Amino acid sequence: MIIFYGGAIAQFLFPRVAALTAVARPSVLQLPGLTVRGDSTPITIILLLTLLTLLPAILLSMTPFVRILIVFHFLRQALGTQTAPTNQTLIGLALFLTYFIMQPVGATVYTQSIVPFESGRVNIWGALDLASGPVRSFMLSYAREKDLALFVEMSRAPRPQNAGDIPMRVVVPAYILSELKTGFQIGAVLFLPFLVIDLVTASVTTSIGMLQLPPVVISTPLKILLFVVADGWNLVVGSMLKSFHY
Repeated sequence: MIIFYGGAIAQFLFPRVAALTAVARPSVLQLPGLTVRGDSTPITIILLLTLLTLLPAILLSMTPFVRILIVFHFLRQALGTQTAPTNQTLIGLALFLTYFIMQPVGATVYTQSIVPFESGRVNIWGALDLASGPVRSFMLSYAREKDLALFVEMSRAPRPQNAGDIPMRVVVPAYILSELKTGFQIGAVLFLPFLVIDLVTASVTTSIGMLQLPPVVISTPLKILLFVVADGWNLVVGSMLKSFHY
């Protein structure tokens, strides 16, 4: 699944890598979700290995993966289940939700950048510039002006006149900071109801003299029961998707 998603990201967001590996020979290298035309030279191998190395950073910095994973972490901590669901389960769900959210962006990149490049209407740099447009628009939709202003000031760049003038080296870190803040805000809201259950349980057990029984032993099943009855996973995932204008 990770290989498939990585290939999809490479195909949608980084057509330049596929372009750099293209040569006149008709040999074709097939990868899941990614087709690289050209000879299997050491340069091609180096470029593909470099791309695979950068995929985790790309996934974390330019997609909603950070926000989703932070919310899931807060939710598990609030439930008090420690390792249930497991990290692999949460990461897998976060990956598929990220793919679900980013698929329209990837389709736009493919239509506006990869198709013109394959037909020969634009060169490598033109295709890269066209591919960065939809990704930049997505990140700017969720990056706060305060974070953008911070990195514009620290870069000592001229004040941009419009969104298109903001360089990617400003947009990406500002987007990450904004996603961190949003993820913590959603996590804090999720934490409050379960915190109330913990407080009430601790007060009741203390008032009736059950000092030797930890309150968490009683509150954890109550929190899980409340979460299941309220169909919590559906509500949490639905709320996160709605936060991305779905």
